[in-house]
Amino acid sequence: MLCSLRSLRKLSTFRPFLSRSVLLGHCSRLPSHTLTPRFVVSVDSFSSISWAPYCKSYRHLHSVSGDDEEATLQIPSPYADAYAAIELALDSVVKIFTVSSSPNYFLPWQNKSQRESMGSGFVIPGRRILTNAHVVADHTFVLVRKHGSPTKYRAEVQAVGHECDLAILTVESEEFWDGLHFLELGDIPLLQEAVAVVGYPQGGDNISVTKGVVSRVEPTQYVHGATQLMAIQIDAAINPGNSGGPAIMGDKVAGVAFQNLSGAENIGYIIPVPIIKQFIGGVEESGKYVGFCSLGLSCQPTENKQLRDHFRMCSEMTGVLVSKINPLSDAYRVLKKDDVILAFDGVPLANDGTVPFRNRERITFDHLVSMKKPNEIAQVKILRNGVEQEVSITMRPLQALVPVHQFDKLPSYYIFAGLVFIPLTQPYLHEYGEDWYNTSPRRLCERALRELPKKPSQQLVILSQVLMDDVNAGFERLSELQVKKVNGVEVENLKHLRRLVEDCREESMRFDLDDERVIALNYETAKIATSRILKRHRIPAAMSADLMEVQEEEREAKLACSN
Repeated sequence: MLCSLRSLRKLSTFRPFLSRSVLLGHCSRLPSHTLTPRFVVSVDSFSSISWAPYCKSYRHLHSVSGDDEEATLQIPSPYADAYAAIELALDSVVKIFTVSSSPNYFLPWQNKSQRESMGSGFVIPGRRILTNAHVVADHTFVLVRKHGSPTKYRAEVQAVGHECDLAILTVESEEFWDGLHFLELGDIPLLQEAVAVVGYPQGGDNISVTKGVVSRVEPTQYVHGATQLMAIQIDAAINPGNSGGPAIMGDKVAGVAFQNLSGAENIGYIIPVPIIKQFIGGVEESGKYVGFCSLGLSCQPTENKQLRDHFRMCSEMTGVLVSKINPLSDAYRVLKKDDVILAFDGVPLANDGTVPFRNRERITFDHLVSMKKPNEIAQVKILRNGVEQEVSITMRPLQALVPVHQFDKLPSYYIFAGLVFIPLTQPYLHEYGEDWYNTSPRRLCERALRELPKKPSQQLVILSQVLMDDVNAGFERLSELQVKKVNGVEVENLKHLRRLVEDCREESMRFDLDDERVIALNYETAKIATSRILKRHRIPAAMSADLMEVQEEEREAKLACSN
């Protein structure tokens, strides 16, 4: 059952639409003062367990608009030399300066004003810089600076994983790499082990080091990507600007600083080495970010004995109940509603969906799922109608019907007769303000959070607004509705809608919307009006660049066929 949602916040004033997020996981009752979530994960997107509780409020840690950063350094162990850790960091940690410009989803042909932000990063083998994805999200220009150097060097973003909030940068200048020490990745620290977090938080221009100990290791909400992956909680004072800096244990990296708990003192979070290795390994094998796998399931705990008896679970059996399956996942092929998942890759699941982790620790089995590589086979033991079975599932990343985020790309749009059509995304809903969950159109919001895709290319196409003109007068109140059909044909996605409009051979063009609303236009009159409306509103083109590319490909294909 989907619970109410608690907010997650990131310490970035220039990206308010990134400031809230909700995950699937355990929850407590939501206090009355808690804010509404900004990013919300649909029930099928990442977590295999369907409890979607209130989440704690977290903040991202990169400094904005000239604010300098402070870093947090934790002493690796009681016997480690703190000064050695500091010296190691001084030759490895860099300051990152980012200029970015985010899309305007209400006016998708425009970008918002340019913003500046700062974060941290560190060099790793292969002449690469590792940092957070939110440090360089929607970037237009990136510079890096070494400790003790006045020179800033141009950097290029090689790969970005927004789900895991990690990015790899490269610098061409040979001078930049002189004297730098590449940091090696270590292991997950044990509870109460000390770590040193290094970076450039706000409050000064020089590097900063703070210390703390590991207090918790478990899957946690990643604010930036609105996903749930393993994270390490530490008691170090991580602040804005620390994002992307290393947490050092001994002479190796234990994690990457990326967010803290809003309203709490000295509760910070670092991305652990298994997540980092999964990200880097995927980039090295494929040349690009490949994503994290998901089963595409929504599951219910079976902690109630009567529930277990109803599904014929023996006394020694434990597991979780499958309640919903994403049609695009490979699990849809072999699993059914009301199956009980008993084990994943030979690891038994408890009735609360957790699996053993280290010494008397437990984590949700989502972590096992997320550590699988794309196209890797997972063996899942299930109970169906009282009979145990084992099925094979091909793992792969899954996309929500309504994208949770759309960084580093321009929104798609199509304009016809002043009618602005776009695919529904959560960033579009975030444009309704801080309290978007309550202020955005309720029907669109519910579909964004709950509906599952039926086809790989499916989108929810909506009429976002009407640019007023004589041709569309009287239709201005029909905005914010989903477009169901064009001339009687069901709309699959925005590209399909464009093709249906431009290939029209009828005198009249009909759009069927939600609530049985209808828009009908004379096709030739509407085509003429489109140019007039674009000119009046200073819109450069009737469609976004991605649709232009598709249009050009279709023209070339037609020419090839005619020849």
